[in-house]
Amino acid sequence: MSNLLTSRQAEELHKSLIAYLSSCNYSQSAQALRTELNLPNTTFDAPMCKKYEGLLEKKWTSVVRLQKKVMDLESKASQLQHELDSATPTSLAARKNHDPSTWLPRAPARHTLQSHKNPVTCVAFHPVFSSLASGSEDCSIKIWDYELGELERTLKSHTKAVLDIDYGGPRGNTLLASCSSDLTIKLWDPADEYKNIRTLPGHDHSVSSVRFIPSGAAGAPLSGNLLASASRDKTIRIWDVTTGYCLRTLRGHADWVRALAPSPDGRWLLSTSSDQSARMWDLGQPDSNALKQTFAAHEHVVECCAFAPASTYPHLAALAGLKKAPPASSSAEYLATGGREKVIRIFAINGICIKTLTGHDNWVRALVFHPGGKYLLSCADDKTIRCWDLAQEGKCVRVIEAGDHFVSCLRWAPSVWKDALPASGDGLQVNGNGTAANGVGAKGKEDGAGSKEVIRCLVACGSVDLNVRVFSA
Repeated sequence: MSNLLTSRQAEELHKSLIAYLSSCNYSQSAQALRTELNLPNTTFDAPMCKKYEGLLEKKWTSVVRLQKKVMDLESKASQLQHELDSATPTSLAARKNHDPSTWLPRAPARHTLQSHKNPVTCVAFHPVFSSLASGSEDCSIKIWDYELGELERTLKSHTKAVLDIDYGGPRGNTLLASCSSDLTIKLWDPADEYKNIRTLPGHDHSVSSVRFIPSGAAGAPLSGNLLASASRDKTIRIWDVTTGYCLRTLRGHADWVRALAPSPDGRWLLSTSSDQSARMWDLGQPDSNALKQTFAAHEHVVECCAFAPASTYPHLAALAGLKKAPPASSSAEYLATGGREKVIRIFAINGICIKTLTGHDNWVRALVFHPGGKYLLSCADDKTIRCWDLAQEGKCVRVIEAGDHFVSCLRWAPSVWKDALPASGDGLQVNGNGTAANGVGAKGKEDGAGSKEVIRCLVACGSVDLNVRVFSA
């Protein structure tokens, strides 16, 4: 008899084996086992045998389930140990006190928002109110209250998949822009129940990205009114949202233009393309001379890009081997790109790749720099969000399981600026990088008001699993 089982457990197992063999019509094997164990039909009769039927299978499947649970817990323990090994005194203190400058999202999500009928392609936070917009391949845009986790309204006007959305526009008059495979860009007014106030036709193929250009862009009278769009027709267009006119068309990419990112001051525009390059445009120059730099280190489609905020300069300068960081007043010193190579590349403005971050197992779909400057966040088709510590040479310090399918989009809620609010309270404009779109920097240099950036610990992502997830402190 095995030393692992008590005599009673062994007897139960023997009876279960006989019942299993009998139920499977292996009568000879069952009888041989009865004889071997001295359990004749008189001692272990048919009604009693019936009671033991299925017991062996139940035990067997429960062991498999428990093994899976043990493996999942071991994986989670390993992940937590990795976080612990990567922790610094600063990050541990930040976790305890929720220091916004070093806060990072962690699973599970605070809210999982469900209503879309097809994959979610894009998300965007309202700069002032607790509203989150999401766009989907179901042709709709949904507006959520991210604090309550409730659906507020659904916007329907596009006739094909919504590919990107962004909040912005003239100061005191925030608009929502959306673009679609139906070749159009639409403008919605949140102050008028999200009425579709304008449709901008002009692109010859799917419009894949839209971004409001922050105030401070060249051509001061139009500051705050400018919207950039990228398309599969290989062009980038700049629009005046007040009149609906296309002001200029930037050409240079040899294939589908995938994503856009304006610099915090609105002077520079970054674009990525299926031509395996990222390009930087100077919006202060005429079209013929606007292309400033081409970043060509990628070997596959470049899906996403982001300008690094000034708060990252000390860390990125160290990565670049510089002893002194560039001045914070410079709006475009470093940038990050990601794509189908499954890697993220960080570039200096001269076109040199200073760091390649590897870790994702599938296409990288979106990038966002932490407003505090210490981290870069990315999401990918490997169903995760990854957090890279720029102060530790880009080490991956957290992996968040952020969906049951590809994670297609990621946004950090824009910062708010204390002492920069007008009396009405609705004039605060902030761009997607967490920098005030009215040109006010963290130190309030432009208006002398000493405005202070307040980082919001709030991140949202969308997935092919049809869900929008909100992570918060």
